[in-house]
Amino acid sequence: MPNTLIFAEGDPTMMAQFGGLAMSGLNLLGSLFLFLVGLAVAAAVVLFVLDITQTRSAVRRNYPVIGRFRTLFSHLGEFFRQYFFALDREEMPFNRAEREWIDHVCEDGSDVVPFGSTKNLDPGTPIFANGLFPALDDDERPVPDFIIGPNTRNPYQPGSLFNISAMSYGSLSKPAIQALSRGAALSRCYLNTGEGGVSPYHLEGGCDVVYQLGTAKFGARNDDATLNEDKLRKVCENPHIKMVEIKLSQGAKPGKGGILPGGKVNAEIAEIRGIPEGEDAISPNRHIDASNSEELLDLIHKVREASGRPTGIKLCIGQVGPIVDLLKAIKVRGDASAPDYIVIDGGDGGTGAAPLPLIDNTGLSVREGLPLMDDLLREYNLRDRVKIIASGKLVTSADVAWAFCAGADMVNNARGFMFALGCIQALKCDKNTCPTGITTHNPRLQKGLDPANKAVRVHNYIKNIIKEVEIIAHACGVDEPRQLQREHLLIVQASGRSKPFDKVWDSSRYM
Repeated sequence: MPNTLIFAEGDPTMMAQFGGLAMSGLNLLGSLFLFLVGLAVAAAVVLFVLDITQTRSAVRRNYPVIGRFRTLFSHLGEFFRQYFFALDREEMPFNRAEREWIDHVCEDGSDVVPFGSTKNLDPGTPIFANGLFPALDDDERPVPDFIIGPNTRNPYQPGSLFNISAMSYGSLSKPAIQALSRGAALSRCYLNTGEGGVSPYHLEGGCDVVYQLGTAKFGARNDDATLNEDKLRKVCENPHIKMVEIKLSQGAKPGKGGILPGGKVNAEIAEIRGIPEGEDAISPNRHIDASNSEELLDLIHKVREASGRPTGIKLCIGQVGPIVDLLKAIKVRGDASAPDYIVIDGGDGGTGAAPLPLIDNTGLSVREGLPLMDDLLREYNLRDRVKIIASGKLVTSADVAWAFCAGADMVNNARGFMFALGCIQALKCDKNTCPTGITTHNPRLQKGLDPANKAVRVHNYIKNIIKEVEIIAHACGVDEPRQLQREHLLIVQASGRSKPFDKVWDSSRYM
């Protein structure tokens, strides 16, 4: 007899057992439902009493319980706009098209798209002027040596024209810094430490490192935030440290020092920075020992002598007069007193959290600051002596190519690399609740960030940026990106027509 499953249709015992089990399940679900309803009613009553008696929120006092949905919907609105309602090129500070392009190239995907551009050619939009006879991509051409600080004890020849901008251990998590260090080593680019000092995680990948000295001089400071040359000398004994960068200001908060809350200052971070554990790490809003041009040049000299490394400055341009005074002071002392390089940051914010008035309304954008600094250095015959590095919101290959046209010798970027690490622009950087583990010290959230995997994405990002910038340079008829000039750039005017950048740019307007 074949094996079959037979239901005992007439068995009253089995039917009774099944019916009893079903009724028990229904009774349990009913009880659970009533419990949840009762719990919700009780919670509503408690919230009603809390709202009607509090005085901080007029909406909640006048509309108890219901008024709370306003706050909920405000928080959810950010999510819905990002994923459902905002168009591809509408969001700020970076739109979906930019974020998805970075994510795509980080996965080493194809860099081609079908059916035309979706970019609006609004006034001010840059367009590259392709040549009639582009340089062949397959031709191998000798690239001239590019050396920073040739007269220092340890001149530096960067291995990449696109590098990782300042991000400190403290503002970023341990696995994030580890991934950046490993990815930089794969790409032969350098990694800037940010103002938090040199951590072992910046060094562990074996990449080139730029040691940033912020206004607090973490890692090389005296108790009053002046320079401790002995500490600096010891830090720079590490051969991976290739340059030192004196940060005067950054685009996110020009004129204001950084703040790392005491809750983030654990024993390790305190040791690296040379500050007490558990206390807020507050940087002065300028260098204590550099209140004028002469003192700044003295500081540059001390840092260069103690470190033996090329030494530069980073700033976001605002007032032009003090920069002119600095260049005049250099000419009086001699060109050798100049910084070996200048990093120009944009005034439209960055990785650092800052007061909204500073992010929105202080400092020139890199679109203005970069060509202005290039002009000033040329005016004082310092352009060959001082290299220019552009920084600030230059996350795509077109942005980077623009910077070379406008006068940059190299380009740094930070937020693009945060996207490479998996950033979703949740805007939780200052709350220690970053959902991708990049800017949080919560071990549970950090587990989602695998340094080995993200290092490959960082490498792919750099590789594809450089590849596409070279494509743009060849289209413009030059052999390599540093040969791009202002004549290779067109700017869309209000009329809809374009003009060459060198015809519309006039630095005298800023004087």
